[in-house]
Amino acid sequence: MITGGAGFVGSNLAVSLASRHPDWEVLVLDNLYRRGSELNLPRLEEAGVEFVKGDVREPADLQALPELTALIECSAEPSVMSGVDGDTGYLVHTNLTGAYNCLELARRDSAFVVFLSTSRVYPVAPQVELNLDEVETRFEIAAEQAVRGVSPRGISEEFPLEGARTLYGATKLAAEMLIEEYRETLGVPAVIDRCGVIAGPWQMGKVDQGVFTHWMLAHHFRNPLSYIGFGGHGKQVRDLLHVEDLVDLVERQLLDPAAWDGRTVNVGGGRECSLSLCETTEICQRLTGNEVPITPVEETRQGDVPIYLSDCTRLFGLDEWRPRRSAEMVLADIGEWIAVDPERIAQALEIDAPAGGRE
Repeated sequence: MITGGAGFVGSNLAVSLASRHPDWEVLVLDNLYRRGSELNLPRLEEAGVEFVKGDVREPADLQALPELTALIECSAEPSVMSGVDGDTGYLVHTNLTGAYNCLELARRDSAFVVFLSTSRVYPVAPQVELNLDEVETRFEIAAEQAVRGVSPRGISEEFPLEGARTLYGATKLAAEMLIEEYRETLGVPAVIDRCGVIAGPWQMGKVDQGVFTHWMLAHHFRNPLSYIGFGGHGKQVRDLLHVEDLVDLVERQLLDPAAWDGRTVNVGGGRECSLSLCETTEICQRLTGNEVPITPVEETRQGDVPIYLSDCTRLFGLDEWRPRRSAEMVLADIGEWIAVDPERIAQALEIDAPAGGRE
């Protein structure tokens, strides 16, 4: 069973796992809160995945489900800006109360839990204060650092957790702690995957979540963009992972729960699969043939960091899994998805599409 199963990650997991394992019964639950998630319902039906409209905030919706062998917890309010306006209810109850309700369901059936967490559990201030090298198109992490758990490879699981990390990150870290207690006290087997940026087709990207898809959408539809913060030069960096690479890992975890139970691992593209915003712009221009106006905004947003790279050394020491798709392949796959059905995507996301279509 996959919560948030009509969302970007959940739907791709459901469709791919159902295709790879026709003998599995794959069930998804989603409240269809996120704009564009309704576009995934025909895909799920075609793949033979059962869809249940329900909400992780409602225990009865979960307890009404049939017996499970595994639960993939993908439901979340994923925006790093969520709650900044003071409206914290949906965020906290979806990400934390929802995780609790999912753990109670897993406890009912002794089901294996795959919890998709986030790199946002790492606090902001120490990341802003990292020693950086500024090169022509990006920031790089310098070799000499005053903080443990960081190197030019990125941030590892040893990075200190003291400090604020955005409300989104805080709810996900709190859920991680709850999972550890359910494992130790109540015997619920679980693995925690701390994901960096996941990207690929069927992501309804926007400026505060799904930035690489947002960038490709803007270039396809020729809409303006902004380089926000850190001088407004577009040198801030994120690693990215194709959603199908994530599917590969989750499949391996589902096939061998005993090997993964109790693990907490960073999951991301790392330095090898990372882009700055200005590097992303160059690739999007080349793939679409379009240039869009980009406004520099010097002021840095609350909770933003100049660079995040997933140091996956711990994960690589546990398993043969490695990311197989490059950053440009991720963007190319997103572009091909948009080109197949631009009108419905633009309508679902309320994107302004210029008259005459794409150049």
